[in-house]
Amino acid sequence: MPALPERMQPGSPHPLGATCDGMGTNFAVFSAHAERMELCLFDPSGKREIARYDLPECTDEVWHGYLPRVRGGALYGFRAHGPYAPEEGHRFNPNKLLLDPYARLLHGQVRWSDALHGYRVSSPRADLSFDRRDSAAAMPKAVVVDEPMHWTHGNRPHTPWSETVIYETHVKGFTRTLKRIRQHERGTFIALADPYVIDHLVKLGVTAVELLPVHAFVQDRRLTEMKLRNYWGYNTLAFFAPEPAYLAEGALNEIRAAVQALHAAGIEVILDVVYNHTCEGSELGTTMSFRGLDNKSYYRLMPDNPRYCINDTGTGNTVNTAHPRVLQLVMDSLRYWVQTFHVDGFRFDLGVSLGREEHGFDPNCGLFDAMRQDPVLANVKLISEPWDIGPGGYQLGNHPPGFGEWNGKFRDDVRKFWKGEAGMRGTLAGRLQASGELFDHHRRRPWASVNFVTAHDGFTLEDLVSYNDKHNEANGEDNRDGGNDNESYNHGAEGPTEDESIRTARDRAKRAMLATLFFSHGTPMLLGGDEFGRTQQGNNNAYCQDNEISWYDWKLATSDRGRELTDFVAHLAQLREQHPTLRAAHFLRGDTEVVPGMREVMWFDESGAEMTQETWDFTEGRLLTLRRAQVQGEKRADVTLLMINGTAETHVFHLPQPGANWRLRCNSAAPAAPEVAWSEPTIEVEGRSVVLLAATVRTEPHE
Repeated sequence: MPALPERMQPGSPHPLGATCDGMGTNFAVFSAHAERMELCLFDPSGKREIARYDLPECTDEVWHGYLPRVRGGALYGFRAHGPYAPEEGHRFNPNKLLLDPYARLLHGQVRWSDALHGYRVSSPRADLSFDRRDSAAAMPKAVVVDEPMHWTHGNRPHTPWSETVIYETHVKGFTRTLKRIRQHERGTFIALADPYVIDHLVKLGVTAVELLPVHAFVQDRRLTEMKLRNYWGYNTLAFFAPEPAYLAEGALNEIRAAVQALHAAGIEVILDVVYNHTCEGSELGTTMSFRGLDNKSYYRLMPDNPRYCINDTGTGNTVNTAHPRVLQLVMDSLRYWVQTFHVDGFRFDLGVSLGREEHGFDPNCGLFDAMRQDPVLANVKLISEPWDIGPGGYQLGNHPPGFGEWNGKFRDDVRKFWKGEAGMRGTLAGRLQASGELFDHHRRRPWASVNFVTAHDGFTLEDLVSYNDKHNEANGEDNRDGGNDNESYNHGAEGPTEDESIRTARDRAKRAMLATLFFSHGTPMLLGGDEFGRTQQGNNNAYCQDNEISWYDWKLATSDRGRELTDFVAHLAQLREQHPTLRAAHFLRGDTEVVPGMREVMWFDESGAEMTQETWDFTEGRLLTLRRAQVQGEKRADVTLLMINGTAETHVFHLPQPGANWRLRCNSAAPAAPEVAWSEPTIEVEGRSVVLLAATVRTEPHE
């Protein structure tokens, strides 16, 4: 680095972060309560501080300064001076090096030390004490980024919501064991662009990958001491910087290359983002960035005792998105990922926390309003996890128009039905129709219900049909962690078995649940690896298992069972694409006649008679026929007949009138059977299976 000037120039309060113009760099950081702000520069190793400057100006609570001759690649951090008064919510400690909240790239990793705390950990006064040790050696450093963006010509897929099929996966685990990829590139963004990976996704028929957190995150001290690792990544340190472990060569263009390759294949990229809390934990946690810069602004604190954090997230702290500068941070981060990396959407972890104002959850909160009107975010997909652990924390269906929501009721109710629980037939009907009782308001569309049977949090599909109980012993918590109510069923043996009858029953159950997922209105989300039988060995909380428990075993994908299940999932996606009745763009309420004698949605029992209140109320009913009809082209309608047998025995279903020139398109009990024309008035539906018939009919009688 060339010789540096003695002092900084005033610079500009905009934009926040480090902005390099080729001749120097402007630094700007928000703190409403700091009394002084220092910039620290480090040598290329990040181990030695080489210069320290006071940011000379503070405008509208933004500290700023311009430093000539500081260019791309420079390493830096901040030190904030101000009151250390935990009882008042202030935790300034200039002995602690602080990461820029707008850091675009990180150098180094957190090295656990008590010096990372603003207080003396061993003091009997706990966080009321003050620690004078310098934390710089234990902290990663922010990198000034001056990297050109390399994009070739190409358009985003812009897949309509009604045609979207999501594949939830993990950057590292997805490709960590793929031997066809160079070893140092496995588990990185570069591997996501591999033709084999993309071909697999295209074959499945998915239109979007939803990636578990890729923002830079911290390895929890507790897990590190237990020789475990934070695998999922819900422990964010920086909202603009990618996780360094996911970059094979340390270059941001690796992300762009992966997104570009996926886009070329028609696949969108959705990021799972964690703006509800940070890695700094509770008031007894670390001082790495936000807490040291302005604890009282960045975090929600107890109104009557601001020494303590409000913990609506279960992780120790809750980000104060009601504060205008914190709201700006989230919005700037979202826009950055859309504009710089061309991502196509976001899934918001614990989205209810983002919508909390002083009075509680508010679907018209400032952050949600800002997202909905922002022109950069106008054409990306927004998905909320509609719960947290705070008061009134379950808000499924209550998010504003424009948001999709993870539908946990779909997961639970579909599992219960196929497990054989009584009284679930009417509930299943609601889930098949995009849970209209939850989402059919404010002109919302069926796609707002993001349906899933499994997700990263919980059993995989293979484990759902193979274990009655969780087996989380490897997590080091004596199997106490993870949910106990999984609605799972092992079909006669706990875990792996060579009993072919049990394995066959498990395969049938998986196919029935997958068919239910893909034939339901709403947006289907498939957990990565479920298409070929990925197992976590019964672990339903594998957040700390950065190993073979979580990594995809691609040998399963090439086994006979794996290929058969993958082919079945691909067929389901193809059917969903081909039949508008399986992915309606509007809620079907059954009040419109599409074809003479056929309303847009009608329900029947196995006798072919339309369902009555009496038959809906029959708690032991596990047989159901759903007929959907939707106009497709001039004077023609797409009609599908979905027959569901939730019992263990084969049942004869009578096809309802009026009839049609049916074609048998799917039988989950016989996935390899060829499609055939079906002219019989009845059809046998085997136990615990789904049958789909389809036809194209005229929308008006022949003249």
